[in-house]
Amino acid sequence: MPENNQSGMAAKFNSINSVMDRFMPILAPTGIICGIIFPAVFVQLRPYIPWLFGTMTLTGALKLKFRDLAQAIASPLPVITFFLTAHVFMPVITLLISRLIFGGDQDTISGYVLIYSAPTAVSSFIWVTIYRGDSALCLALILLDAVLAPLIVPFTVRLLLGTEVVMDMSGMALSLVGMVLIPTIIGVTANETSRGAIPKAISPYFGPVSKICLALVIAANSSAVAPQINFENTRMYLIALMCIVFTTLGFTCGKFAGLLGGRSSIRGKPQREKQVTIFFTAGLRNISASMTLGIEFFPAAAALPTVLGIVFQQTLSAVMGKLYMGKKSGS
Repeated sequence: MPENNQSGMAAKFNSINSVMDRFMPILAPTGIICGIIFPAVFVQLRPYIPWLFGTMTLTGALKLKFRDLAQAIASPLPVITFFLTAHVFMPVITLLISRLIFGGDQDTISGYVLIYSAPTAVSSFIWVTIYRGDSALCLALILLDAVLAPLIVPFTVRLLLGTEVVMDMSGMALSLVGMVLIPTIIGVTANETSRGAIPKAISPYFGPVSKICLALVIAANSSAVAPQINFENTRMYLIALMCIVFTTLGFTCGKFAGLLGGRSSIRGKPQREKQVTIFFTAGLRNISASMTLGIEFFPAAAALPTVLGIVFQQTLSAVMGKLYMGKKSGS
């Protein structure tokens, strides 16, 4: 009887999680609105952000396996294409365009560079599943990107911004270790050592909790930049518009990267499953991580692009997926 109650409870939480998945496009804006309207309330959560973020990372990592990473490395073309697109081309083109648009506004430029230095979003797995992509490759890219994030993010930011912005590089790296790397290792190890038993037992409950953590992280971070939000300032709308432009550009680059890297060999034909995976992993970024780093290690104005960028990302994922990848599974 207790076992039946437990499975029934897990089914209820799975159902709640499915509903919350459908509301992902409005989850981030809701968190931002709460943080802006009630900054004195949500700013109290700032000391707990690393723990909230770690819970989110751990939840995603429970799906990962080291063998997925080994399989991806055995066929390196998609991995190489993803990293060149996500961590070389997009940060550089973002820097060039934002300098052209915003001139000497180094804080805003830094915010955009920070977004496109961040690892791919764990939520890319949801979209890859919806569009019947290569799930194993997606998990491998998420895992590899998370493991390398403490090295890639500070290096990219320092390389592109140089000495124009004063940054605590070691602090940024340590923050990523705590929020991304350690929870990822714990989640993968738990999955591997239990042969999937631990994720099966706790994932139904962790799913909704992780989404609540995401909303709280966004609200807490938004409360810190609430003084920067001025709806009478036309510059804010330009920053928001460029967030849409850069996100659209990221997915467009992901589409072409999928055509190049979504092959079984250099001369082979593109495989749709791999194209879908590269498209979403290259197009989506862990903006909540960028937002947290921006507020902790940059001037408050540098976090504004991350706050506005997170508003549009999931909605644009739906639009770009339909535009570039066609019908969803089961459609």
